[in-house]
Amino acid sequence: MSRAKKDSAVYRPDLGQAVMEFMEDPAAGMGFIGTEIMPIFRTAVNSGSYPVIPIEALLKLANVDRAPRGGYGRDDYEYERGQFATLEKGFEELLDDSERAMFDQESPGMADFVAARRAWMKIMRGQERRIAAKIFNATNFSANSVSVCWDVAASAAPIDDVKTGVAAFRKQCGMLPSGLIISYTTFLALQVADQIVDQLKYTFPGIDVTNLNAQQLARVFGVPRVWVAGAVYDSAGKGQAASISDIWDDEYAALVRVSNGQDLMEPCVGRTFLWTADSPQSPIVEEYRDEEHRSDVYRVRHHVAEEFIASKDDTGTVVSNVAAACVYLMANIDT
Repeated sequence: MSRAKKDSAVYRPDLGQAVMEFMEDPAAGMGFIGTEIMPIFRTAVNSGSYPVIPIEALLKLANVDRAPRGGYGRDDYEYERGQFATLEKGFEELLDDSERAMFDQESPGMADFVAARRAWMKIMRGQERRIAAKIFNATNFSANSVSVCWDVAASAAPIDDVKTGVAAFRKQCGMLPSGLIISYTTFLALQVADQIVDQLKYTFPGIDVTNLNAQQLARVFGVPRVWVAGAVYDSAGKGQAASISDIWDDEYAALVRVSNGQDLMEPCVGRTFLWTADSPQSPIVEEYRDEEHRSDVYRVRHHVAEEFIASKDDTGTVVSNVAAACVYLMANIDT
């Protein structure tokens, strides 16, 4: 592809596709789960409202009898409205001409991909951080402390805790959770928890318990799936020794209800609204030339809003908090 000209950004969907495939490859070990918990919903407007149906409207018993020549029963519920407003998030990575020359010597044709991937990682790590901070948050959801931290192998009871949570989840929203979110650190702790190991011996005879995977763990817990949040970040300042932590706090685990469909009235924890007029994909890659720095610039950006599903009145006050009914937050997971 020809080089971009100065001040003329060129859309690079080819680079975007290549980086996306790399990021989604399990072998890459990126561990981003945010947009699985708050799936993308594409919208033609950058802000607006969407319909919300209160959970009670779905679960109330109705009079379904009809007398001869009579009418059928009808609900008198009205759809409520949620609100969203997208913001642009972006990052640029410079590829100096001398750097390109070195890349071309060692890995011909890879320079563009490497630069775009660096910027892409900044974008995705930021989005992951925003979503994790919303879900693993005792201010947004009532925290239910487990009796024994899950990293206390001999006495932890994670299976009991999750089953208690599933029962409570069903009572609060009338549905079963889509799955359980745990950090990678918690996943490692569960691999050696006595209660998990003992259960696995009967569930999977002959299994190598040292190589427990998420699918097996989901079966032990009795949930459809387990999301292992593997993404990390460095909290140290520039020039300081790295301090690596899980983006999803080790202190929490959560049962959640998610939805990948196009029905915004389906109860779930939340959505990521993507303004497609500005960024048709999430995110997009653009390239332009910065001659002053003798560099090609790779810009990765998207226009998004990660929002809980909840209706609000004209003052912005929450009326029906659907998201709160679709999350069961567990605390005291890590010592």
